[in-house]
Amino acid sequence: MKEDYQIIKVDQPEWAIIGGGVHNYNIQQAGEDNGNTFCFVLHGPDQEVLGGVIGATHWDWFYLDLMWIKEEFRCQGYGKRLLKLAEDEARKLGAKKAYLDTFSFQAPDFYKKYGYEVFGELQDFPVGHQRYYLTKDL
Repeated sequence: MKEDYQIIKVDQPEWAIIGGGVHNYNIQQAGEDNGNTFCFVLHGPDQEVLGGVIGATHWDWFYLDLMWIKEEFRCQGYGKRLLKLAEDEARKLGAKKAYLDTFSFQAPDFYKKYGYEVFGELQDFPVGHQRYYLTKDL
């Protein structure tokens, strides 16, 4: 290792350079990922955002990144509708499989109800809870 090179801590991550380098390497190894990001939002009558889902497709996979519904609107079918819209959009974009992660205090049973299966689990993440990784065929 050359002595005139330094490793330093920076306050603002170099996302464009480091992420771009990883992205280019991934394409060299696995081919173009055909990445797409999308979002569906639940609006109230006054256009207030009451919930939504954010997802992305890469290669032939759908990643459900985030899904949230304001507490007073849960258990009314909105989650099911958002999940179905996201999965349908992912299929249109070529996804054959889906994956996500959720905490034990969030919604693992919701996702299991719609066909997702746990393939990984981290205990005590955070302490006293688990983080689950789930997948399903689309």
